[in-house]
Amino acid sequence: MFHKEGYKIMTLTAIILIAINIVSYSLINLYWIKFGILVLSIILFLLIIQFFRNPKRITSHNDEHIIAPVDGKVVAIEEVFEKEYFKDKRLQISIFMSPINVHVTRHPVGGKVTYSKYHPGKFLVAWHPKSSEENERTTVVVKNEVAGEVLYRQIAGAMAKRIVNYAEVGAEVIQGSDSGFIKFGSRVDVFLPIGTKVNVELNEKVKGGISVIANATA
Repeated sequence: MFHKEGYKIMTLTAIILIAINIVSYSLINLYWIKFGILVLSIILFLLIIQFFRNPKRITSHNDEHIIAPVDGKVVAIEEVFEKEYFKDKRLQISIFMSPINVHVTRHPVGGKVTYSKYHPGKFLVAWHPKSSEENERTTVVVKNEVAGEVLYRQIAGAMAKRIVNYAEVGAEVIQGSDSGFIKFGSRVDVFLPIGTKVNVELNEKVKGGISVIANATA
């Protein structure tokens, strides 16, 4: 199963690769070169489509649970000053997505979207200290009675050239449902109240829509 954001890119890639192979078979006499181009085309196409896979995930809905919004590795658990929305100290959990991870973003909690904003920006590598402030990104806040307001931020990286965000202010969203997509990268930060009980450790691998990264009640 593939994400809808990938169909256009996958189709265009397939057309270009087919055209390249037709031309190569017409103009190149050496069989091993034609075969090499075919093999490379297949590998490239497989790499492209794996970016857009969208496996079905069954989320156990629980307002006390903060679930991982994306697949990846936990690269930061720290107290930071969140200056865009809360304007106070928050507990930040950052999840980095490698090129082989699923790149679908899911709502970490269910509730009402109270804030959703896109920021154009740079494409620094995801682990750059200023990537969360200077890179292209979207910030979304979802509120429910148990967890309060939970902010998550999609951050583009060196490879990610477009962030897709479906969250609209005022919308009621379901925990674990599709909230967006980062094409070819990169990182998602989750901001929680100080004192929130964290259930993951640095370098731990998590699954979006499945892994409980924190509890809303300490």
